[in-house]
Amino acid sequence: MHKKLTILYIVSILTAAILITGCKPKAVAKENSEIQLAVFVPGVLAGSPTYEMMDKGVRKAAEEKAAEVKTVEGGFNQAEWKSQIMALASEKKYDIIVTSNPAMPEICREVKKIYTDQSFLILEGSKIENDTVSTFLFSHLELAYLHGYFAGLVTRSEMPGANSDLKIGLIAGQEYPEMNQKIRPGYLQGLQAAAAGAEVDFRVIGNWYDATKASDLAKSMFESGVDVILTIAGGANQGVISAAKEAGKYVLWYDADGYAIEPGTIIGSGIIREDIAAYEQTQLALRGELIEGSSVYVGVREGFIDFLTESDLYKSYVPEKVRLAQDKVIKQFKNGQLQLR
Repeated sequence: MHKKLTILYIVSILTAAILITGCKPKAVAKENSEIQLAVFVPGVLAGSPTYEMMDKGVRKAAEEKAAEVKTVEGGFNQAEWKSQIMALASEKKYDIIVTSNPAMPEICREVKKIYTDQSFLILEGSKIENDTVSTFLFSHLELAYLHGYFAGLVTRSEMPGANSDLKIGLIAGQEYPEMNQKIRPGYLQGLQAAAAGAEVDFRVIGNWYDATKASDLAKSMFESGVDVILTIAGGANQGVISAAKEAGKYVLWYDADGYAIEPGTIIGSGIIREDIAAYEQTQLALRGELIEGSSVYVGVREGFIDFLTESDLYKSYVPEKVRLAQDKVIKQFKNGQLQLR
């Protein structure tokens, strides 16, 4: 949801940061044609909706200023990301490097100790006191809660793939702070709100690409009574989908519209509007208004987190009773009645 109120909300926070901390915006003092931006993808673009949205948002803002953008795909070997970021910063020509991943803030902070003039914007980052990089944080607690609440509605429903066990699943590629501190707790909290006493079966693949292992884990979970799984496993998600389709069970897609990937199997989908965040924050940087070390935190109410309910596929496969109950809790987040921060 791209509204003027959202922009005003962000600008007001950044203004407050100036007054409170004394930080100053990092100006882009060049002619538009001389501005150069870099997007670092900690993985690959293809098949990574949130990274695609980040790249799209940065490029849209850059195009309006006739600025140049270089996109670098870092691949799946996390051990190489620091050296790749270091190489970009060593070129000393990018006004800002934009990236997105919970692992990137610490990497960029280390690089900035050497290349002190390099500016960074990390979407999906983490905040620390007296930070040297700018971060934009999405409320995974809220998004996971919405998934958990929906899964609770499904597991206690009379849908064809549901059973009486009141048991749902969560499969992750790897464990990481955001998963353990926000997503898992939020998912369980949402579940308990919708289906008291229900439980979450949590499994970890160990990487973001092994679809065979993901399929085996999902099959085991379905056999144990799980009827719906939230999968956050990158390229391995396909294994979860295949297992669910074969078993007549359900999958939830976490942060991008996934209904069309496997209609009837993927019955719920959240979204993180990383394209809007990237666009608006890059605009601030290009205007010289992005605060070095600033941190912005947004969720459902600000329009950057949502659970997608307008899809015809969602309406086709999810009973009205379940949809109405999910609509109610989404509305509570949007009007401020329900807050988890």
